[in-house]
Amino acid sequence: MTETTKHVLIVEDEAPLREAVGERLVDHGFEVVQADSGEQALERLAEFAFDIVITDLRLPGIDGARVIEAAVERYPDIIGIVVTGYGTVRDAVDVIKRGATDFVTKPFQFDELMHALGAALEQRRLKSENAYLRAQLQERYRFEGIVGRSRTMRDLFQLLETVAATASTILITGETGTGKEVVARAIHHNSPRRAQRFVALNCSAIPETLLEAEIFGHVRGAFTGAIGTRQGRLEQAHRGTLFLDEVATMSTALQMKLLRVLQQREFERVGDSVTIKVDVRIIAATNADLGRMVADGTFREDLFYRLNVIPVKLPPLRDRKEDTPLLVQHFLQKYCTEANRPAMSVSQAAMRALMGYAWPGNIRQLENAVERAVALSGGRSQIEVTDLPPEIQEASDPSPVMSAFALPEDGLDFEQFIADIEREMIRRSLERTNGNKGAAARLLNLKRTTLVEKLKRLERS
Repeated sequence: MTETTKHVLIVEDEAPLREAVGERLVDHGFEVVQADSGEQALERLAEFAFDIVITDLRLPGIDGARVIEAAVERYPDIIGIVVTGYGTVRDAVDVIKRGATDFVTKPFQFDELMHALGAALEQRRLKSENAYLRAQLQERYRFEGIVGRSRTMRDLFQLLETVAATASTILITGETGTGKEVVARAIHHNSPRRAQRFVALNCSAIPETLLEAEIFGHVRGAFTGAIGTRQGRLEQAHRGTLFLDEVATMSTALQMKLLRVLQQREFERVGDSVTIKVDVRIIAATNADLGRMVADGTFREDLFYRLNVIPVKLPPLRDRKEDTPLLVQHFLQKYCTEANRPAMSVSQAAMRALMGYAWPGNIRQLENAVERAVALSGGRSQIEVTDLPPEIQEASDPSPVMSAFALPEDGLDFEQFIADIEREMIRRSLERTNGNKGAAARLLNLKRTTLVEKLKRLERS
């Protein structure tokens, strides 16, 4: 399958019409996914960057107007074709005002649909300089620089709004690159301490011999090289917030001193006996499993409970794939602005590659990929697959099935996996056609005899 293959989502509750249109589109070189309801269509749109959505206007439950709105809101470059019956043309025109590209009336000839699609594709090509996903970047999808609209992120925003107003210690956990410091800064800037300093310290970036002095400060002569008295990060963050990243790398002795700060709100500088009182909110972060470290005896249990008053767990990017377009546009605007370039868009093929990648480096890796793409795009107004890093190009697969699949770290039984996919596709096709093997075979582009043979083989396996 080539990059130029257009991916179509057909939304129609009348199965014969949906399947007939789908078959004709496949014959014309389109890749087709079908949905029998508005609800199912929204699920498909969250998983995959389609080029075109063709939807009936009248659907049970969520109607075609809402499908078009959701499609255009998520992918402003998507082509939306509305199918409507006689007497509802006014509704169709209204839907066009809300984002649809065109409409056809029932009953229609297939050529009418192809004409509408051809005109819409040409229109999109001519308008490729439009900013991609501009409508997505509204404040309701953000929390002080954190971007997302998935259910996981909406729950996170609600939690952050709640905990920001408190003075409680917070422990942020998540894989490397998930944005732990960004979240910590968001909490601080939405808290009553926002007028005071936010002080960040990466505990893993400083040698253990110097980390204690960096946190608590030191007096002159406390150790070799201590030529004067120096404030530590705790004093610098007085009345503000101290963010301790990679807190799991602290030694046991340093953990004990931090515990005292949390319990007594006091400490001594290295080499000094004068006790200093401090008013500071501590937000800690780690990508390690502190619970397991407590069980292994490498992290103090009492400190763990003091830090973990309010746990905030950040999801990896692979678990919030539907947020990828938002994040891509966020970084695209950032680097276009920095490079003093006009706004750019992202081709649907490139977006599919970005959405299908597993992102082991999470948001940080995605940001680097977008920065690279902007730099390599030259004077073009649109990011293409060839602008993306090699590992993303190599891993990209335009299939909506494979874009949702992640290879397990411990591998898999390939033959069994393929058999399971085959069995599931056949089950779905038979379910959709009420057991009609001939119709199911047509859905799968198989001969009826081939489908029957596969059924027999799968029943034996």
